[in-house]
Amino acid sequence: MILTMAYHNAVLLTETVDGLAIEPNGIYVDVTFGGGGHSKEILSRLGENGKLFAFDQDKDALSNKIEDDRFVLINENFRYIKRFLRFYGVKEVDGILADFGVSSHQFDVADRGFSTRFEADLDMRMNQESSLSAYEVINTYEEEQLRQMFFQYGELRQAPAMARAIVETRVTGDIKTSKQLKQALNRFLNHKKENKVLAQIYQAIRIEVNQEIEALKELLLQVPEILKIGGRLSCISYHSLEDRLVKRFIRNGMFEGEPERDIFGNFEVPLKKVGGLITPTQEEIKINNRARSAKLRIAEKI
Repeated sequence: MILTMAYHNAVLLTETVDGLAIEPNGIYVDVTFGGGGHSKEILSRLGENGKLFAFDQDKDALSNKIEDDRFVLINENFRYIKRFLRFYGVKEVDGILADFGVSSHQFDVADRGFSTRFEADLDMRMNQESSLSAYEVINTYEEEQLRQMFFQYGELRQAPAMARAIVETRVTGDIKTSKQLKQALNRFLNHKKENKVLAQIYQAIRIEVNQEIEALKELLLQVPEILKIGGRLSCISYHSLEDRLVKRFIRNGMFEGEPERDIFGNFEVPLKKVGGLITPTQEEIKINNRARSAKLRIAEKI
C-alpha cells in the first residue's frame, strides 16, 4: 500500500467516517481522495465484500493510490460522480464522504500557486490539465466579472476597487505571478488584516478557477439519486459559501427558496440531518492548524 500521509492530514477523520455508519459489505464513495486518509479509514471498517470508490481530479493524488482489491481511484472531478459510478455498474451506494478543502499538498507545493506564502506563477488549478488558470482569470476577465468574483467568492467589500485596480494594472502588461498580483492590489493590503484579505483574494480566484461552487452544487443534486434509503452523506466544508449550500440542501433539498408545502404545512425533502454541526477539537487544531475552519455536517437519505 502506497500512502503518503504528509500529502494531507485528514481533518475530523474519525468523526467523518463515523458519520457514514459503515456497513461492512456496503459500497462507499470518497469524492475527495487527496492523501487517502479518509479512504484508508473507510477501508479499515469494510469487510471482504465491501467496496470503496474514490475521486480526485488532481493527478498528484494518484501517487497515494491504495493497493486494495476493494478500492478504485478515479482521476476525475466529483461533479461526474453518477456517470463514473454507472461506468463501474454502480447505481446506488451506502455512503458518500466529501472533504471540500484544498489539500495540504496543494498549498505546500509552491509552483501550484495556491498559497500566499510563495512567489509563483498564477495557476491554482486542481486539475492540472484544465485550460482555465488563475492567469487567464486575472488577465482576461472583464472588470465586472472580476468584481463579482471577489464579492461573491471572497466576500470582499472592496471588490469593485480591486477589480478596477487589476484592469488598470494589466494595461501595461500581463499580471503573471503572485508577486505582481500582490503589487496590483497593494493598496488593499497595507493594514493589520493583510493576511486575511490576501487569503480572501486567493480564495475567490481559486473558487473561480476550479468552478468549486458549481461542482459542489452538481454533486449535492446527485446525492439523493445515488444514496440508498438510509445511506449517509458526510461533508466537511471550510468556508461559509460551501457550508451554507450544504446546510440548505440538507434542510430543503434546494439551494435557494423553500420547498412547496402541502395543505398541512409539511414538505418532503430527500435528506434529513443527523446530529448537529461538528467542528474540530482544540487538540486537533493544534496538530493541524488548517482544520480550524472545518465544519462537518451529516445527513441520511429518507
